[in-house]
Amino acid sequence: MAKVSTQKKSNSNTVNASTMFDKFEIWAEKNGKKLFYGFLSLTLFFSLALFNVRFSEANDDSGYIEAAWKYVNDFPNFYFTFNAPLYPMFLAVVYKVFGFNILLFKLTNVVLYFFSVFIFWKTLYKRVPFIILIPVMLFISINYLMMYFASMTFVEAFYLFLQSVLFFVMAKFFDRPTDKPIKDELKYWVLIGLLCLLISISKNIAIVIVPSIIFVFLLQKDWKRAGLAALSYGVFRLIYEITVRSVFGSVNQFSNQGNMLLLKDPYDKSLGNDDFSGFVGRFFDNSNLYLSKRFFQIIGFRDENSVEVYGFLAFLLMVAILVGSIMYLRQKSTFLKFITVYSVGTMLTSFIVLQARWDQPRLVLIYMPVLFLILYNLFYTSVKKSSMGQLIYVSVVGIICLSITLSTVKRASINIPIAKKNLSGNIYEGYTPDWQNFLKCSRWCKDSLPESALVVSRKAPMSFIYAKGKRFFPIYSVIKKDSLTQQSNPDSVLAYFKANHVTHIMLASLRLDPQKNTGNFINTIHNIAYPILNKYPDKLTLIHTEGLSEQAYLFKINY
Repeated sequence: MAKVSTQKKSNSNTVNASTMFDKFEIWAEKNGKKLFYGFLSLTLFFSLALFNVRFSEANDDSGYIEAAWKYVNDFPNFYFTFNAPLYPMFLAVVYKVFGFNILLFKLTNVVLYFFSVFIFWKTLYKRVPFIILIPVMLFISINYLMMYFASMTFVEAFYLFLQSVLFFVMAKFFDRPTDKPIKDELKYWVLIGLLCLLISISKNIAIVIVPSIIFVFLLQKDWKRAGLAALSYGVFRLIYEITVRSVFGSVNQFSNQGNMLLLKDPYDKSLGNDDFSGFVGRFFDNSNLYLSKRFFQIIGFRDENSVEVYGFLAFLLMVAILVGSIMYLRQKSTFLKFITVYSVGTMLTSFIVLQARWDQPRLVLIYMPVLFLILYNLFYTSVKKSSMGQLIYVSVVGIICLSITLSTVKRASINIPIAKKNLSGNIYEGYTPDWQNFLKCSRWCKDSLPESALVVSRKAPMSFIYAKGKRFFPIYSVIKKDSLTQQSNPDSVLAYFKANHVTHIMLASLRLDPQKNTGNFINTIHNIAYPILNKYPDKLTLIHTEGLSEQAYLFKINY
């Protein structure tokens, strides 16, 4: 990469118009404003073309909505600990001000993502060569998965917005002359401490942000600012923890998820916690999943339903990321060092602490913009002195951009007709029959059961959304498990349900393979209900069946 200082510098001052790259830099600088508005226009267009009115079967997005509802209606007796708590708090504020409007929640995320793109450009403009920046901007402006999460109520759009604001503030901070008195930096330390807090309570793994900033200052042998980074975060964290405990009592954002992450299987506590070798295994498993499968699916090089992983491909990409990171760490730009340490450090930490069974593209998606900066810079630096190398760079990056564009256009053409039907009132369009029956049965519970009825649901937040705010009793793993049958003990379960005022059980046929009906389904609730039916047939009465195939069944519990 061309040398950059900690001060923003016009690219045209450092190039001669003699090569393809040089000419491109001059052209891009002259047309910077047009490019900026072009990327914003693409972001807006594709975020609307890929606007998703439905909720994900993954359950987390509807879980955040349900948590927001509880923050408002159960305050102060509810504090979200399943994941980091800030995003549902934010949604709760939107709910309190504008009412419980699902479409508004989604549009709010679109706005947040739009401004994350806006700020990302403002941050990187003239800090990296345009030949690198423009394909990265194209990725975040049109990539179908980025656009998907822009309209879903997962935390990703919210997180990317906060992250872009932090990047902008850190870039401005590092632009400052280092010989200025520290007292003149007070406003920056306030912003840095506050943003670090907000990011760390929007994603648990983002706690890595604080040691990342400290590490970068230590690299510069700037001991005072390393200490100030810790102090600024510590002050805001202390204020936050005191406030939370005074309002919600003794709660901890890491308690629920932290305990779950220690388990070998988050759905089976009986297997116990992972040991050191287990976490090492997670790192290699996740590296294979996310670097040889998900990464290439995101850029359109692999089918999104493919399941094969290739260890050698993951190894090559990991080596490229590490070499590219080292190159950025050798740059004079402290800002580029920071975003490298933070993004790669957070990604690697995710690979170590998360169970490989999650395998969701969103877990690596938030790092992709910086990963592309690292990889493109490595490629660019390797070939920039050769005319043939420059041609190869343009060809390869062009193919990647074309693949991303075609993948997005393809998905937009599929999404638009579905979104139109959803917006016109057909809220189940786009779901497979198993999910349609489950959601319709959830709605039937709202319309046909007493308000006091409490129904067991395998996807309680999804039931909550489609039942217009009716509460369900969540079950995510087999409870009161018998060590011999691996199913629930019927007497223990009935006692447990009675103590929790559960009145009904919903048995859905949610597919194990989302793409086709193989006859195999998620049988968690079935392994709880079947032992009851076998031992006490009169304890469960079938009162409703939804659908002609892949049905959802609703049973009343007779205590």
